[in-house]
Amino acid sequence: MMKIGIGIVGGGYMGKAHAVAMQAVGAVFNTRLRPVLEMVCATTPASAETYRQAYGFSRATSDWRVLVADPLVQAVVIASPQETHRAIAEAAFALGKPVLCEKPLGASLGDSAAMVAAAEMAGVINMTGFNYVRTPATQFARQLIATGQIGDVVWFRGEHTEDFFADATLPASWRTRGDANGTMGDLAPHIINAALALVGPIATLSAEIETVHRTRPGPNGPEAVTNDDQAQIMCRFANGAMGHLFFSRVALGRKMGYAYEITGTKGAIRFDQEDQNALWLYLAEGPEALRGFRKILTGPEHPDYLPFCQGPGHGTGYQDQIIIEAHDFLRAIDTGKPVWPTFRDGLDVMQIVATARQSSAQKAWLPVPTASPTTR
Repeated sequence: MMKIGIGIVGGGYMGKAHAVAMQAVGAVFNTRLRPVLEMVCATTPASAETYRQAYGFSRATSDWRVLVADPLVQAVVIASPQETHRAIAEAAFALGKPVLCEKPLGASLGDSAAMVAAAEMAGVINMTGFNYVRTPATQFARQLIATGQIGDVVWFRGEHTEDFFADATLPASWRTRGDANGTMGDLAPHIINAALALVGPIATLSAEIETVHRTRPGPNGPEAVTNDDQAQIMCRFANGAMGHLFFSRVALGRKMGYAYEITGTKGAIRFDQEDQNALWLYLAEGPEALRGFRKILTGPEHPDYLPFCQGPGHGTGYQDQIIIEAHDFLRAIDTGKPVWPTFRDGLDVMQIVATARQSSAQKAWLPVPTASPTTR
């Protein structure tokens, strides 16, 4: 076993998740690299010190440059706002340090492309943090599709729907300002990533993006909302499959509506993140009277489940997804081999988001620029 110093930029929701994951991953997966929480960075010295004490870091700083440059920080996790991602990643790559960056990769397509260029020029391990695609159930769905169990995919429907902003009386905030904080910047990348993982590149698309609640209460009266509440994409995948994706932060009743349905020529798959330990599978075999979707409860026979629990049906949770992500990141560093999704895969997601925005503005079907090579 070898120790590896970890620095995490951002101590809030995702910063905590990554800190907990790095503390647990060695015991869960018996990794050869064992993380040491060297330094956490937050916006003020006081908040950074609070996170240091709460999560068990050795040191704290309010300057990400100090964290990145520290010789004991050997790998960097970026869990700060999107507009900070590019500068932090570029600085880390310049020092030859691996980076795990939360999605979306950058605040814009241009930033994301620059981050990919920096990563590939440095030749350093890089990953984009799409955690939901790492559940044992979704990993198993990928296996079923890849091995031809449901035949050729002909249809994909995916959604990422939540209702945290459905109440029109909620006040204006950072969430109501800027494209990166709207639904297309926040929720859409997750299910777009799932579509690419499960079905492959998207060739063409037609999108509609809209703001449902155009104003929200502000300190001086109604304040305009400058980003989107919901959006939809009709698409055609490169393999010929048809698709539809929907994203919303105002979908009443949906708490973690990361869900998909996939139809193939021999069967079909259904999944809903609100029941993340179950996958529904239909196979077109046997007498018609006995056919139907069957519920498969994840267990030790499914990817990345056994390290957490030996009992089928006992289940994994949200934090476990981040631990699996940490394991993949450490494995990539240890072996020197990229693990999907890399920064380039994150760029592919951003390209679809950018094309969807253009399509919505032009009210037209548009081709998606050629998908990048991936480690898929």
